[in-house]
Amino acid sequence: MKIDIIVTYMKRYRKGHEYHFVPPLTGIHLAALTPPRHRVRVVHERVEGIDLDSDADLIALSFFTGFAPEAYALAREFKRRGKTVIAGGPHVTFSIPEASAHFDAVVTGEAESVWMEVLKDAEAGNLKPVYRGEPTDLGNLPTPRYDLIPDRYFLKKVVQATRGCPYRCSFCTVPSFNGGFRTRPVARVLADVAYDDFRHWWQRKIVWFWDDNLTVNRPFIKELLRGMIPLKKWWLTQASIDIVRDRELLELMEQSGCIGVFLGIESFGSESLRDAHKPQNRAGEYREAVKILHDKGICVMAGLISGFDHDTREDVVAMARHLEDIGIDVPFLSILTPYRGTPLYDALEREGRLMEDCGWEYYNGYNVVYLPKNMSSQELLESHRKLWRTAFSLRSVLRRLVRGLFTLRPGGFLLSLGMNGFYGLKNLRNNIPRIVGGSESTNDEFHDAKTVRRHNAATEYRSVPPAITW
Repeated sequence: MKIDIIVTYMKRYRKGHEYHFVPPLTGIHLAALTPPRHRVRVVHERVEGIDLDSDADLIALSFFTGFAPEAYALAREFKRRGKTVIAGGPHVTFSIPEASAHFDAVVTGEAESVWMEVLKDAEAGNLKPVYRGEPTDLGNLPTPRYDLIPDRYFLKKVVQATRGCPYRCSFCTVPSFNGGFRTRPVARVLADVAYDDFRHWWQRKIVWFWDDNLTVNRPFIKELLRGMIPLKKWWLTQASIDIVRDRELLELMEQSGCIGVFLGIESFGSESLRDAHKPQNRAGEYREAVKILHDKGICVMAGLISGFDHDTREDVVAMARHLEDIGIDVPFLSILTPYRGTPLYDALEREGRLMEDCGWEYYNGYNVVYLPKNMSSQELLESHRKLWRTAFSLRSVLRRLVRGLFTLRPGGFLLSLGMNGFYGLKNLRNNIPRIVGGSESTNDEFHDAKTVRRHNAATEYRSVPPAITW
């Protein structure tokens, strides 16, 4: 069979963007799991166009909640052209009846345990309506198909060393989607880290660990980092703030080339942290935690969420000042979003606070889909946009970069420079997070078939490398 794996996207900024830092792992991971007798290509709608007249026999769509309307529209167009279309991901897992109405088959949970069965049934023209994936033993996962990543991604080496997270944040689907915390064999992870068949030096040098919480299992991560020291890479990941209490781990992070860590600090308010179910976070310790990481030259990226029940308009706007005070290098700013499969969604549904006129396209992290307690939905939206503009103003970006010259190692500074420059330039161009429902609420390039861009020659079908075994 010819298989197109499409990672669906709907633009979240007013003018969109054709380049991005790093691709998601899903598409190239499924491609690596696909047997050599099939021809496969991976399409990332974030940075490249969709060929509605593809000659693929099977179209597989991967998407999260905010992109569901685009995935459904794509499915409708492909099926109109006689294609077999399947889908998977967290939204599908928690919305089986809804998703099943749009696709020939849906895959729930982790796909590895059923992917071969799906392909066999598709080949025979006998797909089941639902395939229920189970938590997977990560021991035999192959190296992702890095050769299928388009050039419009700045980084290409995305690696998964672990899966799952032991924490149960109110807004997160990971605990209910993934079957507990698991690790891959260190030797297999190191093989992916060592993979170097990329065009540019930074793509060979920088490793982005696509993990929910890489450092949970201390013996595992310490063994992995010791193995990475001779490879002389730069790497970044997501972790919990408690890493700053483990001196040995911090030393190994420095020695193995850590240039950046994303911390989900979420809020500066203790009540809001309780709303988020984040007992491991203590706002009074943020400044010291950032300083400890800066002492190792590590760039600190931080996720901040606006709209918890104890938040006010003033609290949201004040985040810009707080993140500067504690020394955050790169902020990631979103609005609280209740995805299906989370305790937050269940609670807001019980309380009748979900806004019924908001379709899934509003569930993208930048729009309001529920009734806040201490402000109106419009006030939350406006205060978040003010926060975003302030945090990525020229003054704020320059202050972070100047500070980074004295606190970050070269790799960490380049990371800060790239990300702050990316978002700062968006702000200067007024390319801020868009408001769904306005004049830019659809993917116009898709809905006008005459302007659909074709895949370029670099994304033609390629056979799976023979080194992949089963």
